[in-house]
Amino acid sequence: QVQLVESGGGLVQPGGSLRLSCVASGFTLDAYAMAWYRQAPGQDPEGISCISSSRWTTSADAVKGRFTISRDNIKKTIYLQMNNLKPEDTAVYYCARLRTTSCSGYERSGYDVRGQGTQVTVSS
Repeated sequence: QVQLVESGGGLVQPGGSLRLSCVASGFTLDAYAMAWYRQAPGQDPEGISCISSSRWTTSADAVKGRFTISRDNIKKTIYLQMNNLKPEDTAVYYCARLRTTSCSGYERSGYDVRGQGTQVTVSS
């Protein structure tokens, strides 16, 4: 069974940090590009960061310089290190498996499997 399970969300003060994890099962992780998305209440999902099968990465302008995506294929885990968090980062974050090995088009939600998500709340 193909599955993605996220963890690591929570409540953090502005300026704080969190590291999200996404554990994959049921498929060979290193054969796919993987991405993180977020969705705030009342808003459309937003692609925020992607890592290709060859570990090339890209991020949305809103998080560039603050968020870092990485992968550990042995542990079958994708990470999102989030630093200098802002209230506008509050959302449900979820990881997803893209249909290709590259990050091309990830912003348009070109994935075929996603996790259930983890809540991140940034508030004082």
